[in-house]
Amino acid sequence: MPRSLTSLLAVTTIALLALPAQAQEDASDKLTIELNSVEAQDGNCRMSFVVLNGFDTDLKSAVFEAVLFDKAGAVDRMTLFDFGSLPATRTRVRQFVVPQLACDSLGRVLINGAQTCETDIEASTAQDVCGKALNLRSRIDVEVIG
Repeated sequence: MPRSLTSLLAVTTIALLALPAQAQEDASDKLTIELNSVEAQDGNCRMSFVVLNGFDTDLKSAVFEAVLFDKAGAVDRMTLFDFGSLPATRTRVRQFVVPQLACDSLGRVLINGAQTCETDIEASTAQDVCGKALNLRSRIDVEVIG
């Protein structure tokens, strides 16, 4: 094997090994909410979220107001998503069934703010956990914004 190809493989391998560590680093001091999938269910839409509490403290309760937009950009409805308790530095999956919503009509989800954000840390920091430190993303073609 030519020396330049060996060097390239070594650099590529090192870069790939660093990705998981970087992903964990990026998640610290953030509350990450990822829309992972949507699935039609008897005329309703089941939305699956992967949530990572990257903080060193548990969230006792996290309830977010969400606005669901159709593909044309019109507001379809406002609802509350109760993510429940979220343990520190742990990943959880939460599912919500939205009644009478066709998943294929869903265009965007706006996390409008936290209705409830309970933790043992001081109140101003708790607001940051569920507000400023919110990291929103989507694994599918439905955009999640905040």
